[in-house]
Amino acid sequence: MNLIHDHRTDCYSLLGNMTIGEYLTLVRDAHAQRGGITGQREVLKTTTAKRIRERMVSDIRAGAVLPPVVIGVVVSEELIEDIAKRKVVAPELFLKAVSVFDLTIIDGMQRTAALIDACEVDVNISSREMRVEFWVARSVRSLVYRMLVLNTGQVPWTLARQLSVVYAPLLDEIKSKVDNIDRIFSPDRPGRRVGSGQFSSDALVELYLAFSLRKSNVDTKETLSEEFSRLDFVDNLADVGFQDHFYNALSMLVEFDKAFDRYDNGNTGRFSRGKEIFGSQPARIGFMVAMAQYVLGRPGLDRTIEERSIRMAKVIRQSSRLVGDLNKLPPLEVGQFLQLDVLSEILDKKVGQVGRYERSVFVEAFKVLIEDDFEIPNMEPCWRAS
Repeated sequence: MNLIHDHRTDCYSLLGNMTIGEYLTLVRDAHAQRGGITGQREVLKTTTAKRIRERMVSDIRAGAVLPPVVIGVVVSEELIEDIAKRKVVAPELFLKAVSVFDLTIIDGMQRTAALIDACEVDVNISSREMRVEFWVARSVRSLVYRMLVLNTGQVPWTLARQLSVVYAPLLDEIKSKVDNIDRIFSPDRPGRRVGSGQFSSDALVELYLAFSLRKSNVDTKETLSEEFSRLDFVDNLADVGFQDHFYNALSMLVEFDKAFDRYDNGNTGRFSRGKEIFGSQPARIGFMVAMAQYVLGRPGLDRTIEERSIRMAKVIRQSSRLVGDLNKLPPLEVGQFLQLDVLSEILDKKVGQVGRYERSVFVEAFKVLIEDDFEIPNMEPCWRAS
């Protein structure tokens, strides 16, 4: 296989030939799951799309060679090193090595559907050769960067949809890097939050977007043609430390979630118990946005890579001290620290766009917590900051 190292994104591009049958066997699961991830653009079903695919099927049967399908995969450090040393460049060795990882169809869902249709009509087609390009990365950050910058878009995709292409690898990396998360719910493994440290996969992806864009009100329908959001996202991904900053911020959120969960007065109702603070997505987004603006800088006013690292180290140290203090307090005193009655009163206002209002309240609240070096007698000054 032809191997080129992409130094900018630290990915490896491998282009090679394989039979159509081998390709379909390799990606069958990914294609069945709409590219291997929830939210990936499905095979188009409009009348014109069907006609185009029918034309593609007839062209394939007539011997046409399609443009290379692009497959993305995040692999282990060991496999990356073997690829760099050209130990697994032979097609059979490479395919065997990557088959154990989650493959995502970055570019080629419609072509894959056409190949499946063509093989159903004529089984002999499966023995023909096709070109497949693999983008192999050691980090989901590299794959996201490659997706947003280097992939020539077709129909304009939203940021959320672009991210959905690396949805599974991102969640896998979150599980490995943020080891204090107890459970992640997904469409395949549904559930509901019954305690701290439990989050839905969709919520975590939205937190990733909010952290990178440093905005509390992220329009997930916003297209990539909205240049400022696109550039902010790309600029952050260009920082090799960005992904770790996100994981550190998320880990801090989970630590506070578990510390707050120690207060449970047995009452029901919103924000009556400690675990309900970060059981709220507006609160989670508020925390992540406040952290992002402090560490990364405000949108359009980015901090240097060195300053980001210094600020993150500082905020980890200060937040850890507060979490440690909270974990030493009796549960009742944790409740006194949280001042949930004040929070409930502030959020009980009659306002339009409740979600937007709540997110702004939590962003300002956690900004105060960070600006005061996590040294506060209780959360009342934070809740009253907006």
